Amino acid sequence: MTETEQTPDLARAKTAVWKSIAISLTDDIAQGCYEQGSKLPSEAKLSARFGVNRHTVRRALAEMAEQGLVHARRGSGVFVAARPTEYPIGKRVRFHQNISRGGQVPAKRILMLETRAASATEAEALQIAAGDPVHVYDGLSLADEHPIAVFQSIFPAGPLPGLLHALEERQSVTAALAACGVADYTRQETRLTAKLATATQALHLQISEGAPILRSTGVNGTVDGKPIEFGKTWFAGDRVTLTLGAQDI
Repeated sequence: MTETEQTPDLARAKTAVWKSIAISLTDDIAQGCYEQGSKLPSEAKLSARFGVNRHTVRRALAEMAEQGLVHARRGSGVFVAARPTEYPIGKRVRFHQNISRGGQVPAKRILMLETRAASATEAEALQIAAGDPVHVYDGLSLADEHPIAVFQSIFPAGPLPGLLHALEERQSVTAALAACGVADYTRQETRLTAKLATATQALHLQISEGAPILRSTGVNGTVDGKPIEFGKTWFAGDRVTLTLGAQDI
């Protein structure tokens, strides 16, 4: 019998079997079942575990290698290259601090900076009028040089006339806001939604189009409660584990 004949339910599954295996193994790594530098079970053992042939396992491992999670050593096997990045979501979401706390090197890459009119949704989030000018920062977040998220941050232009220049110099939102007189800010609202990567998101994140991603939409405000940033971030699902503290649930 062929593999499909043996497992008809898998053949009808919406998620490709090899992709499901990659997700399962990535979750194992995230849970600490396999530490960085440790060897994964052999293809034969993984084939037995998941009830598939070696070709299917090999494709799953190749996908994980493309994500930078594992690497193969000829004649030795497949080893864990990195654990998914843990990224706390709470009252104080600070990218550089979050990544550094996990022992990785944070970096951001500017994709575009512009000033334009606010959409109705953006205006509502920032408590300004639709059509008012906003500064927009489109960028790519990296950990240890691996892309983990694409993001768009939107700010009211009126109270922050020099923000784009500050962002171009510093790239860090926290540092740029501080340079413009906003010493502190906290998260007022966060919404998480499961999505599938578009072609452009996949290109930036170096993943497959249609791969699972997690979208975070949030509003940050100043100490007096005034919205200062409306942000959307699309995290690569296999590379990031979002965490919430008990005080944030």
